[in-house]
Amino acid sequence: MCIRFSGGRPTYNHYIVRGFVTALIILMLQTFFHAWERRLASVSTDRVVRPFDWGLEWIPQNGQPHQDPGDALGSWVSHVMSDTDAFFTPAPTGDYHFEPAVDGSGLLTFPSALVTPHRDNNTVRCRFFPARTSRSGPKAGSSAAVLVMPQWNADPDGHVGLCRLLAWNGMSALRLSLPYHDQRMPPELHRADYIVSANVARTVQVCRQAVLDARRAIGWLASHGYSRIGILGTSLGSCLALLTAAHEPLIRAEALNHISPLFADVVWRGLSTRHVRDGLEGHIELDLLRALWKPISPQWYLERLRDRQTLLVYARYDLTFPRDLSEDLVRAFREGGIPHEVAVLRCGHYSTGKTPFKYVDGWVLTRFLKRALINSEV
Repeated sequence: MCIRFSGGRPTYNHYIVRGFVTALIILMLQTFFHAWERRLASVSTDRVVRPFDWGLEWIPQNGQPHQDPGDALGSWVSHVMSDTDAFFTPAPTGDYHFEPAVDGSGLLTFPSALVTPHRDNNTVRCRFFPARTSRSGPKAGSSAAVLVMPQWNADPDGHVGLCRLLAWNGMSALRLSLPYHDQRMPPELHRADYIVSANVARTVQVCRQAVLDARRAIGWLASHGYSRIGILGTSLGSCLALLTAAHEPLIRAEALNHISPLFADVVWRGLSTRHVRDGLEGHIELDLLRALWKPISPQWYLERLRDRQTLLVYARYDLTFPRDLSEDLVRAFREGGIPHEVAVLRCGHYSTGKTPFKYVDGWVLTRFLKRALINSEV
């Protein structure tokens, strides 16, 4: 639409004015959302700056006790990256326990494939929401199911509304509590600090644990007849969902909500992880951190996603997953010729969970998964 001051055809000056007004509106929106994001982030007052640690006790010992810690971790990471299938594949288990509820939903528990020093964290807990086409319990109707991986520090009800929306649209949903979240959190914690922290190796291993847990959860879905399986992750859950999809052949579609190619850069630059950076800074440089967190960085697994349907969602005014990082991942998909769809939310990271943006986000995610898992079914 052109700006006209006195009728007639627009002039060069009119286009200049229009461009100025557009730029001003964009700046005002950015200022508003960035201020809102900072206010929402400031609600949490229990963030703790934990001390830096290489976390060598979290990796197998290599028989070189006097090796530099950074070099020891580097050698371990190189070994991991030489065979990530071995790193991210859990041993089979049949030790699943499902407690049904009256409405057909229920609680699934099973042992984690990675045993940590914290007993509470070693039992995986998932809430099951049957598709509305199901009569009751697991696999009573639709063959489509979605594993849902919420964001870092999600409370027990986080993403439950989204699970119910998926179920209403004909897809059973299995919500996985991430390691050190909910009832998996040991008594000394108030936040899920051990999955993202200034302890370098522990962060890798606990994120790995989440992927192993996700694959066992998907194994349970498959054992109950679900043949069209998708995965949905938000924020940290998005990163973990991509790692899972890259290694789990049963997954047909992935909906990734808030994205970045590099784990270290989000922690280093993100609004939500400033306290983690405070623990890291002065002990390790960003380049080395990128290298040591390579096993949990999506950038290195994109070639594995060629036969998956992928939705990439990011927020225009995100300060937690900075927009340029999200656009870097989209660009990597595009330049690699990897099939994908993109949705850009007109909000920020925290404000994605606020009205009306949470409804827009839920609709975008559900529409994609329904099309990928149900509408494409032959």
